[in-house]
Amino acid sequence: MRIWLSVIAILLIGLVLGWGSDAVTLQGERTVYTLQCVDGQWQGDSCGGHVAPGKRYRFRVLKAHEEVVFWTAGASGPSGKFVDCKIEDGRNWSCPPGTQVSGTITTEIRRGVPVVDVSGKAQAFHAVSKWRWYLVKWGLPIGHSADN
Repeated sequence: MRIWLSVIAILLIGLVLGWGSDAVTLQGERTVYTLQCVDGQWQGDSCGGHVAPGKRYRFRVLKAHEEVVFWTAGASGPSGKFVDCKIEDGRNWSCPPGTQVSGTITTEIRRGVPVVDVSGKAQAFHAVSKWRWYLVKWGLPIGHSADN
């Protein structure tokens, strides 16, 4: 009985760690969790005020169509779509910036990390890991910095 409880506990810990690191996701999807700086300004990756949960940007890769569909989680507004994308998988893709780039934060994700848009057309963002975003949402302190 103790062995089974140990195995179950290890599996549960593995699932929680996988979920928190965003290693466990739907195939071809990626969510970028962002922070906003309240009562202050961003200086690089540090907030001069206090951090609050920002928007969650979701990307779904449609490899067969060479498209990436994107939306903001929880928003009632429309989503957008990039076409003619170079897609390796859901964590490695790039798309030419189009007219819809202003509705999102990036036109490229490399190794699961959004690449800052150098054209200046996409929205600026400060990303954090999923588990850090949830800590901020639950009101727990994580410091004043983002991952990018």
